Amino acid sequence: MTNDKLAILVGGGPAPGINSVIGAATIRASLSGVEVLGIQDGFKWLIEGDTSRVSPLSIADTSRIHFRGGSMLGISRANPTKSPELLSRCVDTLDRLGVGMLVTIGGDDTCFSASSLAKASKGRLRVVHVPKTIDNDLDLPQDVYTFGFQTARHIGVEIVKNLMVDAKTTSRWYFVVAMGRKAGHLALGIGKAAGATLTLVSEEYEHPVPLAKIVDTLTGAIIKRLSQGRTDGVAVLAEGLVEHVRASDIEGLEGVERDAHGHIRIAEVDFGNIVKAEVQKQLAQMRIKTTIVSKNIGYEVRCADPIPFDMEYTRDLGYCAAKHAIDGGDQALISIQRGRFVPVPFSQIMDPVTGRMRVRMVDVTSDRYKIARSYMLRLRQQDLEDRVELAHLAQAANMKPAEFRARFGYLVDDETRMSVAPFKAAAPGE
Repeated sequence: MTNDKLAILVGGGPAPGINSVIGAATIRASLSGVEVLGIQDGFKWLIEGDTSRVSPLSIADTSRIHFRGGSMLGISRANPTKSPELLSRCVDTLDRLGVGMLVTIGGDDTCFSASSLAKASKGRLRVVHVPKTIDNDLDLPQDVYTFGFQTARHIGVEIVKNLMVDAKTTSRWYFVVAMGRKAGHLALGIGKAAGATLTLVSEEYEHPVPLAKIVDTLTGAIIKRLSQGRTDGVAVLAEGLVEHVRASDIEGLEGVERDAHGHIRIAEVDFGNIVKAEVQKQLAQMRIKTTIVSKNIGYEVRCADPIPFDMEYTRDLGYCAAKHAIDGGDQALISIQRGRFVPVPFSQIMDPVTGRMRVRMVDVTSDRYKIARSYMLRLRQQDLEDRVELAHLAQAANMKPAEFRARFGYLVDDETRMSVAPFKAAAPGE
């Protein structure tokens, strides 16, 4: 059997646009006379040596699947890098299927698995990877998105927009926890576009961060809003804050189950309600009555039908992935930069210290972040320096001005540390 087939598999979590990549890659390969196989459920069956969980793909099968969310091939977080034996079994299984080219679709973990598999094959298998994650955290240039992010942000903004109306109508606060295991791109993208009252991402804090500091930031925003005559607001929190909070501050965090790649299953940590309870406790001590509702968003956006941006983007990525592999390309991440195809060697996005793929974090020194922060309603240095404003804040908190400054003054130190106030503060967020 000659190894001239191209296989496609999907790892990690869902993201809008997966089917579009599958379809475009299948069409491009088929037009080149290359047989295409769809591997079901990521690496799950390959590491077991099972060759039966495979489907032949054709143009007829895939020409219209780009409109739909989800993955026609399924998905899993199975990790073949746990041992050399598992990697070897994957290579042997693909070899028995006659596969000489593999297109993997996934995030940083799947990219690492793809890189490891290519090395383990010792040249028997050419591997290219398409960057997929709503977290937008693969190590690409700052203005190059991972596919699925734009659709997830679009739907997340619609959800937050409705919550903002509900918050104002019912005089309550919402704490919205947005997906993003390590990086806060999705939370910030949603919060900034929607004009949320404030958005908190882990990148703005030095690690590990005391839970009390996050609680105080939110409490301070609620008090400031109250001093301006408003009893409502929406705060967007990146779920990745969980991994950066001191473990001792969240009961049971050390015992939370981890996935196949060693990551905390963040969904099992009810972070929104944990923060909500602590903020309510602080407000109660100040005799402030406020209704707070915790809301998680993430699962609602992962399998959504892609918006046109992601449909077009992923068709480009799928086309380039198949073409690059057929043309002899190997061990590269597929990217489109400034309208042109740019293969990024796996070695360039590998962290030499950890041996794993680097994660792109929110750049809190960028103008993009500074602008977002300038529109947020948070306690600022000028609030504490202006005696009239300080008096209003203290009155809303049922405290004396000096007492208020002593209690919350440390929060404004971050503005100096990150230089996040180069512009005059804009009007408070909605």
